[in-house]
Amino acid sequence: MKVLFIEDNPLNRRVVREMLHIGGVEMSEAESGEAGLEMVAREEAYDLLLVDLRMPGMDGFEAIRRIRARDDEKADVPMIVVTADTGSDLSEQCAAAGADDVLQKPVSMNALFEAIARVLNARGGGGALI
Repeated sequence: MKVLFIEDNPLNRRVVREMLHIGGVEMSEAESGEAGLEMVAREEAYDLLLVDLRMPGMDGFEAIRRIRARDDEKADVPMIVVTADTGSDLSEQCAAAGADDVLQKPVSMNALFEAIARVLNARGGGGALI
């Protein structure tokens, strides 16, 4: 499995990378929404994107909307928002932008793999990573 984590905080990227590594998942990193869009455009394909909402420049909502607006198969990549944001309508806002699920920070390994399994199972792709 190949995952791209779009997140401006290097510590958050490192923590998630180490968790995914334990599950045998390869993770690429983008430090901004713009960099994430470039990586999606130039790489062959990702199996899943993890996207932070609050980043300088392009925020996660805009990055998700732009990926969903693509006119190729990359527009359908599963996406999970990883955020410290809260609010009663957060899930609805993320879904409206095109995200498949929302994961709250701080991220635990169990919550991360449960979210990935939920999204992959909902899309018919299976969800057992470890």
